[in-house]
Amino acid sequence: MPLSTRTELPNATPTSTVRTTTVPGEHAMVALLGTHDELLKLIEADFDVDILVRGDTITITGDPLEADHVVQVFDELQSLVEGGQQLDAGTVTSTIQMVTGADEARASEVLADEALSHRGRSIRPKTFGQKRYLDAIRTNTVTFGIGPAGTGKTYLAMAMAVLALKRKEVSRIILTRPAVEAGERLGFLPGTLFEKIDPYLRPLFDALHDMMDADNLGTLMERGVIEVAPLAYMRGRTLNDAFIVLDEAQNTTPEQMKMFLTRIGFGSKAVVTGDITQVDLPGASRSGLRVVREILTDIDGIAFAELSSRDVVRHSIVQQIVAAYETWGDNQQS
Repeated sequence: MPLSTRTELPNATPTSTVRTTTVPGEHAMVALLGTHDELLKLIEADFDVDILVRGDTITITGDPLEADHVVQVFDELQSLVEGGQQLDAGTVTSTIQMVTGADEARASEVLADEALSHRGRSIRPKTFGQKRYLDAIRTNTVTFGIGPAGTGKTYLAMAMAVLALKRKEVSRIILTRPAVEAGERLGFLPGTLFEKIDPYLRPLFDALHDMMDADNLGTLMERGVIEVAPLAYMRGRTLNDAFIVLDEAQNTTPEQMKMFLTRIGFGSKAVVTGDITQVDLPGASRSGLRVVREILTDIDGIAFAELSSRDVVRHSIVQQIVAAYETWGDNQQS
C-alpha cells in the first residue's frame, strides 16, 4: 500500500486544480525526492504543474489531469520505497512513462519484480514490456524476445538463466549466437578457433560477469556447467535439463532456427532473442526469426514477447533514435 494520501483543496478551479499528498517521515521524503531534490526535478520537468514541498506535505497545482498524474507518480514511488527499493533517475523516468502511458501498468508492481540479485544489485524490469517478457519466460518452455537494441532482451534472459541455475531448476546454461561475419572471414583472422569467434560471443561473457563472481564463473565454465558457443556447435546435440539462450537470432537462417529449436530436450527452457530490423545475413537469405513467427503461433508453451522503443532502457537519446527509425521504416512501407 502506498504511504501517501491525496486530497483536493476547496479552492481548486475548473482549469487549475490543487492536489496534496502526504509523505510520513523525513527519511521517506528524502528517499522520494532525492538527496538534493534531483528526483523531484525530474518530475517537475515532465509535468506542467507547480510542486511545493513543506514538511511532510507535497502540494501540486495545475491542470487536473496533469496534477492527478503527478500524485499517482508519487504514490507509485512511495510504494517502491515502502518495499525497500532505492529510487534513482531511471526508476522515476520509468514510473512517469507508465503513469502517463496507455498501458494499465502499475509501476510499483512492474519495477518491484526482480529477475536476479547479485552482490546487492537487483536486475529488474524497467518497463511494462520487459515485465511481460519476464512473465513469458517464467511460464513458457520457449520464449521469443523480439525488439530493438537497448530493450534488455538478452540481459534479462541471461538473468533468468542464472537464476534458474542457482535455484537448481536446470543443471547447466547454454548461451549461443550465430557468428555470421565469422563464417565468411574466419580464415583471415589470427589465433585459434575460439579466439576468432570471441568477438561475436563477448557480449554474452560481459553480461555473465555482471551476474556472477569471476572465480565462480570461471569454475562453472571449466566444468561445462555454463557454455558459451557459436550456434554451429549446437548441431547434432540434445540439450536436456538446460536453460538455453539464442541471441542475435535475426541472423539465423530458417534451417538454423529449426535446427536450434529441435535441440531442446527434457527439462529445458529456451529463450530466443533478436531484432528483425537488423538482419546481417548475406544476399537474399531470409531471417529464421522472421519465418518462425509465421510458423509457431498459437502453440502452447511458446510465447512471442514484442518489445518496442518504449522499452529501451539505455540513454534517453537511444530511445529517440529507435523511435525515429521505427517511424522511418513505417513510412518506407506505406
